[in-house]
Amino acid sequence: MYVLNFYSPVFIDQLKRGRKTATIRLGDKSSKYKKGEVVMVTVGFQHSPREKIFEAVIDSVDVKPVKDLSPRDIEHDNPEFRRHEETVHFMEQIYGRPVSEDDLVTVVRFSAIVERPSEFADRMRPQAPAQN
Repeated sequence: MYVLNFYSPVFIDQLKRGRKTATIRLGDKSSKYKKGEVVMVTVGFQHSPREKIFEAVIDSVDVKPVKDLSPRDIEHDNPEFRRHEETVHFMEQIYGRPVSEDDLVTVVRFSAIVERPSEFADRMRPQAPAQN
């Protein structure tokens, strides 16, 4: 099983609340992450203990230049960001190098796997027709 790890503890709340449902990774990661795979979503630093947040299924993996990131890509990665410049600046901090509009990134979208099947079943059950 692969791990989608996030270094910043800022993301813990966003992940748990379902506000962060994607990650934008520098480079082409399409050989690492595949649609339909199950991954463990964690937060922590390399060579340190990490907190498991949940398991998730990968919904899509899209490789594109930074300049082609959509507002939806950016918002699903970080709900606080709206503009390319914010995402580029954040990626430069994470990767420790300049990031250009032509650099390739991989947008990995994921959905948490819930462990409360009764709530899930209730949401999936068709609503009864209204009675007169």
